[in-house]
Amino acid sequence: MKMQWRLPTACVSLLSAACLMAVPTSARATDYPTKPVTFVVASAAGGILDTIGRIVARGMEKLGQPVVVQNVPGGGSSLGTAAVARAPADGYTVGMVATSHAINPSVYASLPYDTQRDFITISHAVSLTNALVVHPSVPAANLQEFIALAKREPGKLNCGSAGNGQSNHLSLEMFNTEAGIKLSHVPYRGSAPALNDVLAGVLTCMFVDVLSAKQHIAAGKLKALAVSSSERVAELPDVPTFAQAGMKEFDANSWLAVVVRAGTPKDVVERLGKSVAQTMKEPEVRQRLLSMGIEPVGALPAESQKFIEKEIARYTKAVKSAGVKID
Repeated sequence: MKMQWRLPTACVSLLSAACLMAVPTSARATDYPTKPVTFVVASAAGGILDTIGRIVARGMEKLGQPVVVQNVPGGGSSLGTAAVARAPADGYTVGMVATSHAINPSVYASLPYDTQRDFITISHAVSLTNALVVHPSVPAANLQEFIALAKREPGKLNCGSAGNGQSNHLSLEMFNTEAGIKLSHVPYRGSAPALNDVLAGVLTCMFVDVLSAKQHIAAGKLKALAVSSSERVAELPDVPTFAQAGMKEFDANSWLAVVVRAGTPKDVVERLGKSVAQTMKEPEVRQRLLSMGIEPVGALPAESQKFIEKEIARYTKAVKSAGVKID
C-alpha cells in the first residue's frame, strides 16, 4: 500500500509566501513603490524647475511612499540628468528636466549619457510661457514695429540670454530666422543678470519667462511685445501672443518634463505618468501655475516621449542653423 504525503494547509501557505518573497522586486512592479523615491531636480533650489519639481514630488507621495527631492545643478542640467542615467532602472530615482534636455545633445561635444537611448519620458509636465521684453526706451510699440526697427538697424540691437545654448538663446536665433532680422546675442551666466541689464537699458531685449518679468512689466520698467502661449496670459491681458502679433509659426515656449532611466518597468512608468497627470489636474495646482504664467500639461508617457523627440529634432535644426557649440 502506497503512502500519500500531504502538507498541512498552513505549510502550503507558508511555502507560497516564501516563493512570492523570492520573486525579485523588479518583477513585481505592480507593488511599486515599496520604499522612498528620490526625485532629482537638475537645478539649484528656488528656481522654476525646483518649484515645479516639488509640486510634482508632493503629488507622487500619494502613491504611498515619501519622495525626497535632491537638487543637482550644473552643466546646463546635464549633471542632474546624468544622476538619473546612473541610477537603477527601477523607478526609485526620478528626474525633473527642462528644455535644455532636448538642446544639450546638439550643443555639447559629449554628454555622460545618450538623451534618446538612456531615458523614458514619464510626463511633459508643464509648458512655460515666455515673453519678448524690451527696455521702455525702445521706439517700438508692438512686435511688428520692433521687427521693422531691427531691419533698419541690423546687428545694432543687443539681446541677452542665460548663456550660449540656453533655451532663450535658441529662441532668439529662431526669432532672427523667422523674422528675417539680426539681433546681436549677448550671453550671460543666467537669466537674472541679463534681465537686470535690460531693466538698466544696457540691453535692448531678451526672451524671459513671464513669472520673472510680469512685475517689471506691470511697473512699466519693461515693455512686453508678445508672449509665447497659445492664448493671452491672464495677468498680462494687453500683451498679444506671437500668433496674434503676426508670427503664427514661431514657438518660444519652454517646458519641464519628468524622466526615468530606460528599462524601468512599463507599469511603473505608467503609474508615475498618471501621478503627474493627476497632480496637474488638481484645481489648486492649476490655479497656482496659471497665475505664474505656467500651463499645466501632465501628458502621459507615450505622448510625452513623442513630444521630447520632436523637441530634440526642432532644437537640433536651430543649433545647426546658428552654429552653436559648447566644449
